[in-house]
Amino acid sequence: MSITIEIIEPVNAKHLIEALDEYQKTLYPPESNHLDSIEILSAPNVRFYGAIENEEIIAIGSVKLFEDYGEIKRIFVPVPHRGKRLAQKIMAAIEQELVKNNICASRLETGPESIEAVSLYSKLGYKTRQAFGNYQADPLSVFMEKKL
Repeated sequence: MSITIEIIEPVNAKHLIEALDEYQKTLYPPESNHLDSIEILSAPNVRFYGAIENEEIIAIGSVKLFEDYGEIKRIFVPVPHRGKRLAQKIMAAIEQELVKNNICASRLETGPESIEAVSLYSKLGYKTRQAFGNYQADPLSVFMEKKL
């Protein structure tokens, strides 16, 4: 069965959002965890994606659309589904959404303990940058950007 990347309702991926929250809490203290709620992820300016296999949501990712950039949030692939290039496929869908909306920059915040994430974003062309939006400089935050 093939895997599709689709825009979905965040509430339908609550189990993955909660699993990501629990994982992030093992890596970073609360003040360095920037976890958007299902309510925030359901806002009109957010596109929330799911990787779907056999009618099951097996990976997620989202983007908040702002006037001059998009902010990547909640990229998560549970361990049993890693190695299927799902994060790359979700990131590609997000970047296509930004281009479609005439947004030329993609930004994100992750952390230095999220080694796999930092490596993935670097391979996809993201470069480190200063804090943006409402974020403050934090030694437990890595801010990245890619021009589209």
